[in-house]
Amino acid sequence: MSVQERKQRERAERERLIVATARELAEQQGWDAVTTRRLAERIEYSQPVLYSHFRGKREIIGAVALEGAAEMTAALRAAASAADGPRTRVAALARAYLDFAERNPAVYDAMFQLDGGLPFAEEDTPEPLKEAFAALLDGLGEVAGDGVHPALLTETFWAALHGLVTLTRARRLPPEGTGHRVELLVDRLAVV
Repeated sequence: MSVQERKQRERAERERLIVATARELAEQQGWDAVTTRRLAERIEYSQPVLYSHFRGKREIIGAVALEGAAEMTAALRAAASAADGPRTRVAALARAYLDFAERNPAVYDAMFQLDGGLPFAEEDTPEPLKEAFAALLDGLGEVAGDGVHPALLTETFWAALHGLVTLTRARRLPPEGTGHRVELLVDRLAVV
């Protein structure tokens, strides 16, 4: 291995450590607890080392969001592939999305609530975000029906799920009703 390859590998490992530590700290104490000073202390590198990887907290949030999007994509695709038929597929996608958000609240916030500097629904949207949307789109395509664009249905489905996540987490909706809300959503979407 060349010196250059070793340095690149070490740099990638430091970047993964920074992201993993930020994610862990955010999940334990919230995003307000994630500062470059605290991250530097936890990973035992200086703040300038952190800044050589990320210009600040916003970019770290973006990196966590991209990692989370890849994980969500895998969960959505696994759920969809295990389902047989349109109705069970829509239900499986909804449950996988809601389960991901519940298990990873800080990552979910990085993806959809906080400013990570990532463009959505644009030409330069990062690939992991496009893939997460595609995982929903692929699972909903056959239930769109005549005259309904599958991407529009997917956006509406995503918005409904996001609303359930945020309203339940904010205690605006009682969590015990989530299953019934998902059933209602699935019943209205999967009329195939």
